[in-house]
Amino acid sequence: MTVLLTLRQLSVALQQKPILSDVNLTLAEGDILGLVGPSGCGKTTLLNTIAGFVEQHKGSISIAPDMVIDANNLIAPEQRNIGMIFQDYALFPHLSVYKNIAFGLNHIDKAEQATRIDTLLSLLKLTDYSERYPHQLSGGQQQRVAIARALAPQPKLLLLDEPFSNIDARLRNELMLELRSLLKKLGITAIFVTHNKDEVFSFADKIAVMHQGRVLQSGTPIDVFHQPSSWLVADFLQIGSWLPVIEGNDECFTAIGNIVKDTIADQRKDNEQQYLLLKPQHIALMPEGEVNVNIEYVRITEHGFHYLLSSLTDDKRLSFEQLSFYSHHVFAQGEKIAIEILPHNYQLFSK
Repeated sequence: MTVLLTLRQLSVALQQKPILSDVNLTLAEGDILGLVGPSGCGKTTLLNTIAGFVEQHKGSISIAPDMVIDANNLIAPEQRNIGMIFQDYALFPHLSVYKNIAFGLNHIDKAEQATRIDTLLSLLKLTDYSERYPHQLSGGQQQRVAIARALAPQPKLLLLDEPFSNIDARLRNELMLELRSLLKKLGITAIFVTHNKDEVFSFADKIAVMHQGRVLQSGTPIDVFHQPSSWLVADFLQIGSWLPVIEGNDECFTAIGNIVKDTIADQRKDNEQQYLLLKPQHIALMPEGEVNVNIEYVRITEHGFHYLLSSLTDDKRLSFEQLSFYSHHVFAQGEKIAIEILPHNYQLFSK
C-alpha cells in the first residue's frame, strides 16, 4: 500500500474560532474516503484546507511523493495537483461542455488536450453534448461535466463536496456507481463529503466520522459499522436504536428482556446511564410472548414493513419511544406485540 495523503495534527481557526482540531488521517493511493458528520462539524473546511483555499494554523499535509505543507510552507492551491468538484458544480455558463472540460489544460499541447477531453467525454457519456452549454443540460449531465473538468488535469487527489446532493435519488445511485468505477479505472484517490450514510457505504473504501472539528473514528465502512467507537459515531450513522439499560450483578435489564453481562463489549463510562445499541436484525418477534411494545409508526419498504416501537414498561428508567423493527408481518398502528433481543455481541454505550 502506497500512502498518498497524510494529515498530522491539522488545525484550523477562523476568526479565532477553532474549526478543525488535531485532525490525523492517512489515505492510500487509489482509495476513496467518505467524510461524514453533522452540519458544521468541519467537513467542507477540511476539504478546503487540503485544497489550499483555507489556511492551516498547525499541523501538516503531506502529499506523495515529497510535498509537505505546513504553516511555514503554504503551497498555493494550483501547485498541489488537486482537483475539486463543488456542490453547485461551478461550471462556466458561457463555455460549452468541451471548453469547460478544457479549462485548466493550457499547460499541455492541443493534441494531448483533445485526447484527454475526448476520452472523458466518452467515459462520462457526454460525447453528444460537447457543444452544448450548461443551461442546456440536466442536473446529472452538469455533474458529469464537473467531474470531467476536475479529472482532465489528471490530479493526484480529487475532492468532492456533497457531489450527489443536487441529483434525484434514482440518478444519484446510477452516477455514484459510475463515478466509483471511473475513479478505480483511472486509479484516482478521492475524498468526498456527504451527509448520507448510504452514500458512504456504497461509494467509499474508508470512512471518517467527524464531530466539532475532530475525527472521532476512521476505518473501513464495515469495521466502523460493526465496531463504532462511541455513542456519537453509532448515533450519527444510525447503526441501530438505543435501549436504556439497568445493570444487575450478572445481568443487564431492558424493557424487552435481559442480557448476560459477560457477553457485553463495554464502551461505557462509569456512573452514567447505559444504552444498548440494538440493530434491527437482532430483534425477533415472539408470537406467543407477553406483549411488551406498542406500534407507533408503520412504513412500507422494499424489505417489508418498517415499524417504530415504544415500550410498555412502567419503569421510566427503561422506557423508550422509537425502536426500529422490520418484519414481513402486517401490524396496525397502535397494535401491541411481543419482541425479544436475539443473542449477539452486545454493545453498551454512554451518551
